[in-house]
Amino acid sequence: MPEEINRVLTDHLSTFLFCPTKQAIKNLGKEGIKAVRGKIVKHVGDVMYDSILYYSKIAEKGSNILTELNLLANTQPPTPKPYYLATLHRAENTDEPKRLKSILKALKEIGRDIPVVLPLHPRTKKMINTHHLLGETKGIKLIDPVSYFDMLKLEKNAKAILTDSGGVQKEAYWFKVPCFTLRDETEWVETIQSGQNVLVGAEWKRIVEEIMHRMERKPVLTDSKIFGDGKASEKILQMVIKYCG
Repeated sequence: MPEEINRVLTDHLSTFLFCPTKQAIKNLGKEGIKAVRGKIVKHVGDVMYDSILYYSKIAEKGSNILTELNLLANTQPPTPKPYYLATLHRAENTDEPKRLKSILKALKEIGRDIPVVLPLHPRTKKMINTHHLLGETKGIKLIDPVSYFDMLKLEKNAKAILTDSGGVQKEAYWFKVPCFTLRDETEWVETIQSGQNVLVGAEWKRIVEEIMHRMERKPVLTDSKIFGDGKASEKILQMVIKYCG
């Protein structure tokens, strides 16, 4: 994918390489990149973790998305109703009619008892219309793309998340929400190794079976320290000041 090519090129051009995990340092080593010959390779943690710690508190107070989508129970205080959150945008899923249809079928199947909320990416919307799959979305709560704050609130309160997004996989991990990745591989292997995230591909029966099986098990306790301590940005700034003055 284009971003993978960009990552490798950037790795070799950069002087500073600030890594989100220890696995990332190992990956650089496989590219022949180590902390030698003017390269500075440091494990600082993930800046996305910094962001989610800060902004999730703001989102919790400032976002009204659960009210707008009628996802709050009539209790005092109001509590979220059970729902699944899904995101779907990668070309490997949207541009292949068979995979897209299969994923939509899975979402429709698990949505029989618990609503599935799907913020619809423009490319996904286009491909659903192009491949005449609108009928496959019946029973799925399709909504327009949402803001970052609204997305954080939806993620944090979901029963489970189904996604092909790398960022959403990590956010699900930090929120301790079960995640099912609609791909055959993922860059964020740490979330898989933890048991919090499961690769389910695009075959609808497998997706449904994995979700039903996982939902019956006890929650997996995650170790957020895999991605640092939430101070990656500070560490990066300190190192840049130290080396550049």
